[in-house]
Amino acid sequence: MKNLTQAVNKVMAEVENVEKAMTIGNGRNSYKGVSDKDVKLMFNRAFRKNGLAMFQTKVEPTTKVERWVEDSQYGPKQKQSVFTEVVVTYTLIHSSGELIELQGYGHGIDSQDKAAGKATTYAMKYTLLYNFLVATGEIDDTDATHSNNLETPPAKKTTPKDLTPEAPEWKDAIKYLKGAGQMSKIKEAWTLTEENENLLMEAVL
Repeated sequence: MKNLTQAVNKVMAEVENVEKAMTIGNGRNSYKGVSDKDVKLMFNRAFRKNGLAMFQTKVEPTTKVERWVEDSQYGPKQKQSVFTEVVVTYTLIHSSGELIELQGYGHGIDSQDKAAGKATTYAMKYTLLYNFLVATGEIDDTDATHSNNLETPPAKKTTPKDLTPEAPEWKDAIKYLKGAGQMSKIKEAWTLTEENENLLMEAVL
């Protein structure tokens, strides 16, 4: 595995850090994240330069669908949330023929058919970042806070409050979901539009 190891070390030297250049949310509750595009471009260049390629060889998905009815000005409306988790196996191979298998985990949520795509994107991004020990900007609240210390969203109120990127509770909801919290619990506590649900899950990714 000498050739593969040397190539991996060279990639690690070239891709030491990726900036959090993507802004998620609006106003005082916005924050920076790492974009999928930036990660792929950096590793694309480094892999080609050092004779490496990575192939997705196996995907093990688990999908859960939640459906409910919401009142609207036009009457009851059927809604759904599709949550997909994936364990993905990749093969990292060197031009010498030496190879190794890597595994990554990802999850995604969507109201239609994009949950699987979000989950596999998440898995690949963090497989690359974690296996090559890439730093991603400054330590944020999520890195400094253990999930056991995060409060579960409060029980549903008589008149649920809208949860938007401008709401003070937006960051708390992100921390809760990153700590393996459930979107269904968020929806019990808050009124969440489809657009803001997608923004919330993009923040988690």
